[in-house]
Amino acid sequence: MFANTLVDNTVWILRKAAKKSKAPIWRDLEDRVSGPRSTKSEVNLGKLAQVTKASEVIVVPGKVLGTGNLGHKLTVCAFSISESATKKITDSGGDVISLDALITKYPDGKGVRIIG
Repeated sequence: MFANTLVDNTVWILRKAAKKSKAPIWRDLEDRVSGPRSTKSEVNLGKLAQVTKASEVIVVPGKVLGTGNLGHKLTVCAFSISESATKKITDSGGDVISLDALITKYPDGKGVRIIG
């Protein structure tokens, strides 16, 4: 189906979660992941600091970059994340979690925002 097995596996995980919980957020993420590479977003921490509030749970269907500072705690799930972004997120008291962990913790998608 896809040339990239990582993308292929991610699509199947999201498709299974969407069918199981009937949550539209997982279907939306599946559509974004299976789309062309040019539509993948890159988001800096500075931008996340501006558009989020403390203790939010977010998904970035692309890459999180470490430019900027994060002044509050976030739980972040991204398809790719730089080392500096990971360090800054954990230093601010937040967490970086995998897609599997996010789906397990929030199966219905309530309280999860897509950014990017």
